[in-house]
Amino acid sequence: MREIKAIIRRERVADVVSALHERPDLPGVTISFVEGVGRRPRGAGPAEFGEVQMAKVETVVSAELASWVVDTIRRAAFTGRAGDGKIFVVRVEQAVQIRSGEEGPQVL
Repeated sequence: MREIKAIIRRERVADVVSALHERPDLPGVTISFVEGVGRRPRGAGPAEFGEVQMAKVETVVSAELASWVVDTIRRAAFTGRAGDGKIFVVRVEQAVQIRSGEEGPQVL
């Protein structure tokens, strides 16, 4: 299993969710609106930082589905401008269904 976290522009959320809905076996997506501090590119001088408001899209999927999800988010979130965001993929060692206590990939 893989946890995929994408920090994207807020205005790209609808496009990303729509693209992810093309896959009927996607278990679900969590969307949060977040604030952070990001590095602004300014040539060769010292780094400048600024507050940014972004969206975070999160999901946990099978290892086989992870590449498709990453590629789909990347394509749907792309504008070509600085600040399009980042995608992180992390291995998930365990998943537990709270209601039933069931464990493993089947809880997705």
